Order: sequence, then C-alpha cells, then structure tokens
Amino acid sequence: MVAVTAQYPFGIFPHFHGNSRLLSPETEFCTVNFPSRVEYSRLILHPKGHVAEVHSLPHVGDFTGENEATPILDAIESPMSLKNLSTKELKQLANEVRSELSFIMEKAQKPSRSSLTAVELSVAIHHVFNAPMDKILWDVAEQTYAHKLLTGRRQIMQTLGEQNGHPAAAPDFESEFDPFGSGHGCNSISAGLGMAVARDFKGKRDRVVAVINNETNMAGQVYEAMSNAGYLDSNMIVILNDSQHSLHPKLEEASKTPINALSSTLSKLQSSKLFRRFRELAKVLTKKIGKGMYEWAAKVDEYARGMIGPPGSTLFEELGLYYIGPVDGHNIEDLVCVLNEVASLDSMGPVLVHVITKEELEVGDNQMNAVTNKIMKGASSSNTKPCGTRTYSDCFVEALISEAERHKDIVAVHAGMGMEPSLHLLKNVFAEKFFDVGMAEQHAVTFAAGLARGGLKPFCIIPSAFLQRAYDQVIHDVDRQKVPVRFIITSAGLVGSDGPIHCGAFDIAFMSCLPNMIVMAPSDEVELSHMVATAALIDDRPVCFRYPRGTLSVMEKSFGGGIPIEVGRGRILTEGKDIALLGYGSMVQNCLRAQLLLSKFGVEVTVADARFCKPLDIKLLRHLCKNHSFLVTVEEGSIGGFASHVAQFLSLDGQLDAGIKWRPITLPDNYIEQASPKEQLAVAGLTGNHIAATALSLLGRTREALLLMC
Repeated sequence: MVAVTAQYPFGIFPHFHGNSRLLSPETEFCTVNFPSRVEYSRLILHPKGHVAEVHSLPHVGDFTGENEATPILDAIESPMSLKNLSTKELKQLANEVRSELSFIMEKAQKPSRSSLTAVELSVAIHHVFNAPMDKILWDVAEQTYAHKLLTGRRQIMQTLGEQNGHPAAAPDFESEFDPFGSGHGCNSISAGLGMAVARDFKGKRDRVVAVINNETNMAGQVYEAMSNAGYLDSNMIVILNDSQHSLHPKLEEASKTPINALSSTLSKLQSSKLFRRFRELAKVLTKKIGKGMYEWAAKVDEYARGMIGPPGSTLFEELGLYYIGPVDGHNIEDLVCVLNEVASLDSMGPVLVHVITKEELEVGDNQMNAVTNKIMKGASSSNTKPCGTRTYSDCFVEALISEAERHKDIVAVHAGMGMEPSLHLLKNVFAEKFFDVGMAEQHAVTFAAGLARGGLKPFCIIPSAFLQRAYDQVIHDVDRQKVPVRFIITSAGLVGSDGPIHCGAFDIAFMSCLPNMIVMAPSDEVELSHMVATAALIDDRPVCFRYPRGTLSVMEKSFGGGIPIEVGRGRILTEGKDIALLGYGSMVQNCLRAQLLLSKFGVEVTVADARFCKPLDIKLLRHLCKNHSFLVTVEEGSIGGFASHVAQFLSLDGQLDAGIKWRPITLPDNYIEQASPKEQLAVAGLTGNHIAATALSLLGRTREALLLMC
C-alpha cells in the first residue's frame, strides 16, 4: 500500500510500503514542504503510467491509498442484504469481497490463498440461509474472513493482525453470526451436531451448516463426528471446501476431480427434491419386496453414486451422510441452486456437499487479476524469512541433518497445520525418512512410538498448540511405556499475530508432569543443537524440548552438530552477589537483558540457564539459594510449569524456610490476544525491563522499579 505520513506543519513525506495497489515499484517520491499557514486536503500524485489520489489531513498519522470501488459490498450491512440480489449481483459482490479481502490480507501481511477459496461459498451460504437464526460454523479462522465482511464487520477487519485489533479467529462472543468459536480446526461438525440435537429436543426448525476444508478433513475428530451424525440421523449440512481437488490420501498422485457441465448437472440432480423422493420411495418398495432386494438395490445405488463421484466419496455414504457433489465452488449459480435444494429438504438426515475450489482464481477484470496475484504472492512471501535472518527452525533442521549423518536410524514425523519453509528442506533431505501426517496429531504420536519400538529414532515435530490434541497418546502410548520418542515442540510460547489460537503456553506444564518425560528447552541456537544431539542418544525414555518462533539470538551463520549435554545439568552464565535470575528456554536471553539494565543501577546479578525443567538441576538450585538472598525464575509458559517444579523443590528442601525470597515470572493466567511478539511480551510482563523491575522490587527499590516501567 502507499502510506502518506502527515507531519504538519513541516511537510508531507510519502512512504512506499511493499506491494502498492496503485503505484509501480519504480515510483519515485520527493518531500514536499508547506508553510504552516497552508491548508490542504488532497494531493494528486502522477507517477509514470498511474494516477493516484492521496488524501491528507493536518495531523500526524498514516493514511492509505483508496481501495477498489465496491458499491455492492458498501451496501451490505448484514446477510439480509444479500437476499434480493440477482445472480449477476452476487457474482459482482464476490469479486468485490475478493478485492477487499486481498487488500486487508496484504495489509496484515497474512497469506490470503485459503481465505480467497471460500469467497463465493460464503456469498452463496448467506444468500440461501438465514443467519443468525440458521447456525453457520467454520472449522478454521482463515476461511471465515469473507463471512465476516458479509456480517457487518468490515471496519474492524481493517485492524486484522494489529494489537487490540480484530482477532484472527472467530470467537463466539464476537458476533451473533458466530455461534461457535473457530480457529484450531476439526470442531465444526461436532459442535454443529450438538446444536442440531439440541434444536430437535427443543422442537425448533433452524438449520445447521458446518464448513470444513482439506486440512481439517484429515483429523480424526471430523470422522468421529460424521459417524455420530450418521448414527443420530439429525438434520445438518456439512460443506467440504476442497481446494486440493481430491480426497485421495496422496494428493500429488491423485487425479483431479473434474468440474464440468456433467458434474454440475449430476450435483443438481442429487440435491433435487424429486430425486430424493424417488430414492426414498425406492427404499420403501425394495424393503416390502424383501431383505435381499433391498440390500441389492442399496449396493447398486452405492456403486452408481461411487461411479459419478470422486475417489473416496462413498466413504461419507458409509458414515451415514448423503453425498452431493462435486460442485464448482466458484460458480455462484450452481452453489445457490444446490444449497437452496439442500436447505429445503426436511427430515433428510446429515448431508455432505463436496465443493471444489481453487486457491488461485482469475476474475474477470484483467487489472484486478494482476493486483490480486501480486498481493497473494506478497502475502505468501510474508512468511518467509528476510535475507540474512535465520530462525530457530533453520537451526533445528541443520542440527538434525547433522545428527542423521551419525545416526542412520533417525526419522522425522511431522503433524499440524502446514509446515515452515525449513521443514520443507528437511523433508527433501530425509526423503522417505520424513513423514508428514497433516492434522493427525494423535496418529503422529502413536506412529512415532511404533517407529521407536521398531528400532528407529523418531523425532516427532509438532507445534505446541497442536500437541495438546494428542495428549492422551503422549501419556499412554509413550510416557507410560517409556517409549523413546523425541518430541520437538515448535511455536512454543507467544506467537504474535496468531494470538491465542496457536499460542504454545501450556506444553511446559503438561509435559513436565509426566513421570518418565525428560523436559528441556534451549536458550539459544547453540543450546538447541546440543539438545538435538542429547535427544538422539536417549534410548530408555521419552524426551521433549521446545523452541519459539522468531529469529536467532546469537549467531547468523551455520555451525556444526551439537555436543550432548548431561541430563539435568544447568549452567551459570554470569555471576553476581545481589540477586539470581534463573531463566528457562528463550527467556534466558531476556534475563541477560535484565542483567545489563540492573548493572546500571549497581545491582550485581547472577544469570543461570536452567536447561531442564525435568529433571531439575538440584545442585544449581542449591548453589543459587546458598549464595543469594533473592531468586527470580522466568519462563514463557503458563502457571504450573517450570516455576511449579522449582517451588516444589524449594519447599521440600527447606530453602524457603532458610530465608530465600523467590518470585516466579510466568505468562499471566489469561489468553493474550494478537499483537507483535514484542508487544505480547510486554503485555505478559516478560521483557527485560519487566524482569529487572521485578528484581528491583524484590530488593526493596520500588521507586527505581517504577522508573524502569515508565
């Protein structure tokens, strides 16, 4: 976008940010200075080949170039505004929503492909169904953005990704149009079925629509919910937004599901009242003729429907859902026709509508094509690291590849939504030794346990928030049996713009309470490589370590493999006599920042790296308590984690009775909403300034502590 910063009365300084919707990258700007008495409200810039209007106001602030004209979207105040729109107007509305959504996502620097696949589907759903009376549930947050634009949240969507701005997820308290929170996947069918059963108990007639996609379609809860829906036979509609064109488990080997005039006609036929009534009549007649005839007719029906459907479509029939599809997810006319027929059916039981969409869709206007493609590329590249910046994942991949050269039995299992770029490199290097199972975390954990029992060394790579879904398997299939699975917990701690959806706040607590689990966390990339080497050598019990998102803290260059460290042994980084800071994981770096701040106040600080939450370094803790009167522990995790283990030891060892004054610093007991990582750490009270202020307060220097927080 183009942002104009008005610094009245001194002048106007145009700034070019990223991919402009109106100006070419070659555009050159100059500084225009105005005397203080001049008033201005509009400037017209004429770069080569482009004309753009920039509105200015006489105060400090950032302003954006004008968006594409959206006359129909401008008139949409609620889904009721869609009811009287013609098919042509609905198509135009979809293009306007796509334009607006692309602009918002580019501004927030978020990938837009997944969001754009559901634009026509969202328009069709709100044209046919009557939300909020009818319940519309979504599985993942990214596909709700078009839905939000159509349900009166256009203005707050402009703050997507900002601190105190619009949350990426759709919590149920945000709007009456969101009957259940989305964001983490897999829950829409289960929640929708519960609402459908509750509706039936209360004698209501509202309709329930649950939208799922390819990634969530791999999770076990989805099939558990569909099986239960088929058994209960409650009326509900499940829409599969299939942007991969296949239900085949190996998408790269699967044939594309064809969308043509024939498939469109068959989908309309399957959803029509006449066909449904004929089918039900045939069932009644064959049952009267005899059981053998009914079973034969059922097999013929299944075979015929399997022939016209894509591979795997009969699975939904076996689960008890009536399958309709495939439907072109970008053809408004077909979507409205099928959804109207489905919505009008009474006592039909659960229905699955298979909608085929594309992640890269061309719209009619050539100029809009170019802008949308440019924005999509820019947003997609926003997840890649800038030149010269290495992440913890980069370091982990290098260390694991190095260890794999020494240990030929090392294999990798990955689960969760999507993969970081560095893990794609690991996949290419490991080839057949890398297993990506998608959003099937429970399977990933037990699969890794089986690999370990077979004599291999599995490294199970799962983001912290997704590992929560596999906790039962971690307990019973791994820890209880002391199976040597090595858990690599990525995206640990706060995760910036993803807010509480993917926040890894709880893994320290729920992993360290397991009797046989070794729990550790690296303070930097060098320690991370050492812990990879340590984990590779542990063959008698499970082990886990976590690392955060973000860039490295020590070095920007590659290094060799790590050196195994002694299990349960921490280290002292700096020594002082006044107070001890004991950091766990990445918070050690903030402890070092606090030490530098405290040195300016004449406070001598010991900074120690715990390394291990379980087993604790008892010798290190006793040393810190013996040589200091004050101890502060710091972790980027919830209450009940590292600090809880320290408190348990200090109390049982009599250290608290001996006079040590101890303060824990953890994540607060609430969910921290989206913001930049620095802003989130400040909200959580985990910055170097907060740690230093806590230390000064503990030392009785409250006034100086307050000065640090100003």
